[in-house]
Amino acid sequence: MNDWQHGFYKLTAEKRRQRLKDARQLSNAAEKQLAEKSSALGNELIENYITDYSLPEGVALNLTVNDHQYAVPMAIEEPSVVAAASNGAQRVSRSGGFSAPRQDRQLVGQVVLDEITDKKATLLWLTEHQDTILAIANQAHPSMQARGGGAKEMTIRTPGDFISLDLGIDVCQAMGANSVNTMVEAVAQWLTAKGYHVITAILSNLATKSLQTASCRVNFKQLATAQIDGQTVAKRIARLSDLAQVDPYRAATHNKGIMNGIDAVMVASGNDWRAIESGAHAYAARDGQYRGLSKWTIDGDCLIGTITIPLPVGVVGGSIGLNKLTKINYQISQIKTAEELAAVTASIGLAQNLAALRALTTTGIQAGHMKLQYRSLAVSVGATPIEVPIVVAHLKQYSHVDQALARKVLAMIRKD
Repeated sequence: MNDWQHGFYKLTAEKRRQRLKDARQLSNAAEKQLAEKSSALGNELIENYITDYSLPEGVALNLTVNDHQYAVPMAIEEPSVVAAASNGAQRVSRSGGFSAPRQDRQLVGQVVLDEITDKKATLLWLTEHQDTILAIANQAHPSMQARGGGAKEMTIRTPGDFISLDLGIDVCQAMGANSVNTMVEAVAQWLTAKGYHVITAILSNLATKSLQTASCRVNFKQLATAQIDGQTVAKRIARLSDLAQVDPYRAATHNKGIMNGIDAVMVASGNDWRAIESGAHAYAARDGQYRGLSKWTIDGDCLIGTITIPLPVGVVGGSIGLNKLTKINYQISQIKTAEELAAVTASIGLAQNLAALRALTTTGIQAGHMKLQYRSLAVSVGATPIEVPIVVAHLKQYSHVDQALARKVLAMIRKD
């Protein structure tokens, strides 16, 4: 370990920045920027803290879910995501909006046994002691049970030569990861005392007991372009959907587009977007074939879209109550419960998917995406806020655009 790293975690954030400046030859301006973006809260949240790294936040509009209209904060750096979510949401809203019924909501806590000498006898013993195991889990977190939640059920699986006790735990309105881990660790300690070898006890992010479905009907006329009629567009979208069910290469990109919207909502709502992302992709491969999370079909004069995805979200817990901006985002969205957040999030994912597939089957994905990328490109070459729209207007005239061209255009504008 280099000398400058020794004892780094013990330092104040200011002294850490100073060490990094000296070790990596950062400029005074760079050190100043790190300091200006830092916060006392950030220093409390993670280790070896030096600064806050922010993301742009926008609001997806025109979203109707279960006959209620929403404005949904989304935090993401990728151009076109917020615009696409709003575009897809508006097309669906004109046809009646999204339907997202209330989900069953439990997290899965795993307690896994290893080094099993008599699997049949162990399985029988665990089944006979199910009520005791659930009681031990609930005793580890009595306040959750008092709120109507807690460990509700137990499923026993035998993956390979292991035995997995999967506890279904209702965490009420919370994100719940820490609570679940506390409960399954209590069960693990009890089983260890009984002579069993527990290899792990932890939350599973494959939240199959917190599945959320959203669906919509989109009239063909809402899909039409100036050159292509809506029925043709709908048929193309349905065929692309079929492709995502049989080709994992297409499915990965299909699902990435869905998660563009879902991840952005999770970040802005203070949820663990990494957990949601891992669970979504695991669920997409649940039958051994990685598939698209959404499906689009034709019914009469409508395109029908459906998505089912694990969404173990929360509106309290984690960093949600600590971040002032997260609290403001809930005021903007007017989302009150975890169930409501799940319904809105799944709908955003489906709206995002619709917009992407419509673009892909008509003008191509780059046509709309690059218009928004031009702004980022203009900023990257040093254009001022006043110059950005002028640079963008010039870039739109070219078939191939890159940073070199953007620099040339900016220089020309400044010369003129």
